[in-house]
Amino acid sequence: MNKERIILASASPRRRELLSQIGIEYEVMPSDAEEKTQMSRPEEIVMELSRQKAADIEGRLEAKGEDGFLIIGADTVVAFEGTVMGKPKNAEDAYRMLNTLQGNVHQVYTGVTLCRKKDGQLPVFHTFYEKTDVTMYPMSGDEIKAYIATGEPMDKAGAYAIQGGCAAYIQGICGDYSNVVGLPVGRLWQEMKGKKIKI
Repeated sequence: MNKERIILASASPRRRELLSQIGIEYEVMPSDAEEKTQMSRPEEIVMELSRQKAADIEGRLEAKGEDGFLIIGADTVVAFEGTVMGKPKNAEDAYRMLNTLQGNVHQVYTGVTLCRKKDGQLPVFHTFYEKTDVTMYPMSGDEIKAYIATGEPMDKAGAYAIQGGCAAYIQGICGDYSNVVGLPVGRLWQEMKGKKIKI
């Protein structure tokens, strides 16, 4: 795979770690796009928001006259029985989310948009999503409160981090683990090698 300027349109330290884990050299340029969507299905929501983020960075670079880059935009949500959960607004919201998820199976969706621009041509966008089923052990009210008290849930979709303290309550997953962390790097690598966004 040839060297090319790769830009991650996210400030997420977890996504940075995942990209570094598979040896991708990249720079970080977080998107300022306001996350708004009219979509209702989780897979549609994450795909649209990931595209918005990638398009925001592409527009910023285009305004500077830059060329020859590949942007990675991503968005992750948790869904339970069709209800989408983003990041909790406060501790009460985090408790509500965790109390809903504990003892049940839920889904984690990550939408990814790749935007490539080279040789002065129009940018090419390619968007996909990955879904992972996550089964959680039951959590008591005190366990939920203790986990929230760590502060970890507050900037996480669904109010938990599978790679953090909540690992104690993960019974199993069906699908891509890295997708639950925030970026399905296996699928991403394959899509980057594919015909649509080959680098």
